[in-house]
Amino acid sequence: MSLLSLNNIRTLRAQARDTAVDVLEEMLDKLRVVVEEKQEEQQQLEAQQRDKAAKLEKYRELLASEGISLDELTTQPQTAIKTKSKRAPRPAKYTYVDEKGQTKYWTGQGRTPSVISKALDNGKSLDDFLLLSK
Repeated sequence: MSLLSLNNIRTLRAQARDTAVDVLEEMLDKLRVVVEEKQEEQQQLEAQQRDKAAKLEKYRELLASEGISLDELTTQPQTAIKTKSKRAPRPAKYTYVDEKGQTKYWTGQGRTPSVISKALDNGKSLDDFLLLSK
């Protein structure tokens, strides 16, 4: 039974028909505990939101008294902004021919291509795939 069915009086009556009164009272007590916990949780959340709002207002007043606007506080000077440059791709270190007969290149980083992996399992060395420098 889902919690949504507790909101339907007909479903509750049907479920309660075969349940003893003392069991129903025990269930009611447990439901009251759950409701009280939920109410306390809601009150704590509301108190936290009130505290946060009060702090925000305090800081707004402090900034206004110092002559600082929120826009000045949130914008960064252009000199402080650094853009991360993209590094150049790594040069290929190995060459191999795939299942389709195409020549492919591998940097030696990341997952080993399946063709090279199979060759290594069969006793070949990575040196057999080294790209000859021009």
